[in-house]
Amino acid sequence: MNKNILVAPSILSADFSCLREEIRSLEDAGADQIHLDVMDGHFVPNITFGPVIVRAIRKLTHLPLNAHLMITHPSKYIKEFIRAGCNAIGFHLESEGNPVSIIETLHKNDVEAGLVINPETSVDGVIPYINKIDFILVMSVHPGFAAQEFIPDVTDKIKELRRIAPQLNIAVDGGINDKTVDSVIEAGANIIISASFIFSSNDKKAAVRRLRGEHD
Repeated sequence: MNKNILVAPSILSADFSCLREEIRSLEDAGADQIHLDVMDGHFVPNITFGPVIVRAIRKLTHLPLNAHLMITHPSKYIKEFIRAGCNAIGFHLESEGNPVSIIETLHKNDVEAGLVINPETSVDGVIPYINKIDFILVMSVHPGFAAQEFIPDVTDKIKELRRIAPQLNIAVDGGINDKTVDSVIEAGANIIISASFIFSSNDKKAAVRRLRGEHD
C-alpha cells in the first residue's frame, strides 16, 4: 500500500437510493476520505446537495468528510457545512468573498481549509494563501459534472505547486482513472479524487488500490 497517497471517492457517482450501502462499500474498499461535491446551480450549472445531506452522511461513516464547495458565496454557508460535520472544506479561488476570512473561520473551528482552482486559473493566484491553507485542489476538468475527460495540461500546474510548496497536500479531481492517475501522482498530487472510475468498477477495492498508484 502506498501510504503517501490518499484516495477520496466522490459520492457524486453513488446511488443515493442506497447511500448507506455505497458508503460502506467505500470503507470496505479502503478509501481514506469521502469527497462531497456541493454545487449551487449558480457557480456551476448543476445542483447536488447541501448541509442536510452532509449531516446524514456524517452519521453513516467514520471516514473524514472533505467538502468541495462549488458555490458562488462560500462565506455565507461555510458555518453550515462546518456544523454538518465536515473535516475539511475546499472553496474556489474564483468564487466571491475574502479567502483569508473563510480560511480563518475554518481553522477556528478545527476544520482543514483548502483552495480549489479551475483548469484555466493560474497558480499565481494561490501563492498569497499557500502558507495559510492545508491543501489545494486542482481541477482537471471544468467543475459541474461527473464523467468528463481529464485535461492533461493540469499536470504542469501540479508540478509547479509541488515545487513551490513541497509539504502542501495537493489534491486533483476530474477524469481520474487507471489511465490518468499515474501522471498526476508523478507530477506531485497526493490526494486522488475519483467518482465514475470507482463507482463503475466491479471491484472497488482494486480501483482504490490502482488510484494509489499500485500495479498488480
